[in-house]
Amino acid sequence: MLPHMDDFLLNLQANNYSAETVYNYERDLKVFDKFLADSGISFDNINKKTITYYKAYLVSRDRKTAIFNEPGDRELGSRSVNRMLSSFRSYLRYLIDIDYPCPLPPEAVKLTKSGKKQPRVAEIDELVWLIEAPSRLEAEPKVALRNRAMLEMLFATGMRISELCSLNRHQIDASGRIFVTGKGKKQRFVYLTPRAAHHLENYLKTRTDNAPALFIPYSGKNVTKPKRRVSTNYLQERIRRYREKLNINVPTSAHSLRHGFATYLAEKGANPAAIQILLGHESLDTTTRYVHASDKYAEETHKKFHPLAETDNDRT
Repeated sequence: MLPHMDDFLLNLQANNYSAETVYNYERDLKVFDKFLADSGISFDNINKKTITYYKAYLVSRDRKTAIFNEPGDRELGSRSVNRMLSSFRSYLRYLIDIDYPCPLPPEAVKLTKSGKKQPRVAEIDELVWLIEAPSRLEAEPKVALRNRAMLEMLFATGMRISELCSLNRHQIDASGRIFVTGKGKKQRFVYLTPRAAHHLENYLKTRTDNAPALFIPYSGKNVTKPKRRVSTNYLQERIRRYREKLNINVPTSAHSLRHGFATYLAEKGANPAAIQILLGHESLDTTTRYVHASDKYAEETHKKFHPLAETDNDRT
């Protein structure tokens, strides 16, 4: 194990980092630790060339993947690689702050160049089809009501899927306002639309149990447990099936509903700072990655605002 890694993780906990964040740091550092073991390099001897080798290790298709516990045919995107490099850089900074031996300055760990991909968000009609899919595609009425309420809430509020699945019934007040604790234990309010509130009410009318979770499973090994709740994996899988049955070409997931929430609010003229608050982002820069205007909206903006959009005949 990397020297003082447990101390580093304990320091994160002491500084109020969420359990999920601490876990992600631990996972990323274990990948670097395995890289050193596979390469026969001791931590005390790492240098800038080691970091170059590590980057190649992360993007190599034929490596034995320590990250996913899967065969080594899965590539990492530049953002995932940079997250792992940033985790290692934070670890090096900690060693220096605590006056532990550190063989490499943190600034020597350079991030990779990120290629910018054209963001894609499904058209609003396709998102609506997806949200309404449980009502048409689920054979069990209670499952249809529950899954429809979950998708309606995701798009109405812009919540992360983990935030949705961790909700308890008491967190929603009569006005449809929901108090959410998100990443980094940052707290915020999100708001139901009347449409989403209607479908949530229809679902809750079927509940006769005392389980605190807002969304509970109706089958499976946890169905009788008092603290049962629908898992994020289940909902992601159902969304994938709905998308396939609806023949929606644009990759669409629970997170895509969050993207769509931000995109279509922006297209209606919502203030980016307000969208930032609703999404629970620390930085407005993060929000701009979610606010992706569609090609159609970009075309309309060009026609409306370009200084030479009118023809010569229009001016005469």
